[in-house]
Amino acid sequence: MIVYRRSEERGHADRGWLDSFHTFSFADYNDPKHNGFRSLRVLNEDRVAPGRGFGAHGHRDMEIISYVVSGKLGHKDSMGHEEVLGANEIQVMSAGTGVVHSEFNASTTDPVHFLQIWIEPRARGLRSNYQQLAYQASEKAGAWRVLASPSGGPGIAQIQQDALVAATELAPGEQRPYTLPASRHAWIQVVTGAVLLNRELLKTGDAAAVSEEPEFTLTGAGEGASDVLLFDLA
Repeated sequence: MIVYRRSEERGHADRGWLDSFHTFSFADYNDPKHNGFRSLRVLNEDRVAPGRGFGAHGHRDMEIISYVVSGKLGHKDSMGHEEVLGANEIQVMSAGTGVVHSEFNASTTDPVHFLQIWIEPRARGLRSNYQQLAYQASEKAGAWRVLASPSGGPGIAQIQQDALVAATELAPGEQRPYTLPASRHAWIQVVTGAVLLNRELLKTGDAAAVSEEPEFTLTGAGEGASDVLLFDLA
């Protein structure tokens, strides 16, 4: 079974300095039909104006992943981290026992475009942690590049949930199959470009929830390379 979530159906908030699209219910956007998928709770596409950002605020009991599409995202937290995140890096903040952090555009001249992703952890009160790992853009070409998993590993962030996060880049006409184990579910998010999921066209911002499909195939359908995220969920 495949259920599609079109870009134009998402919630939208434009605060001037922040232009945000909400795949699932978030803040003032409440849609009982879209309160998350399995352990995937939040998937926001944010664009933040130069020199602006989210002030210090707290989180707990959530795995928070930032995926930068373009620009530079600044980060400060109560664990002592002060970092800048760019494209082809993965940032995971495990806010188990509680973390205060701020996120902001690290550039005073260019906007930052990123996805903010929240995954519910396997248990409450886990140890808070921060990870930031870089990879080569070429690693997404021709393969599913795992970004985060329960076990982690070299170049792979560890998250406190039975979930795998992977990215791929598809050239026009290029195919990328994926085998979905029994009892697993997948969320596919088109970050940029366009792809065919089996025979259905998904464009930038579109997504699909996949269940009870032992295998599916993505095919690049954009004029250039298409960037796709995949969440393999229990």
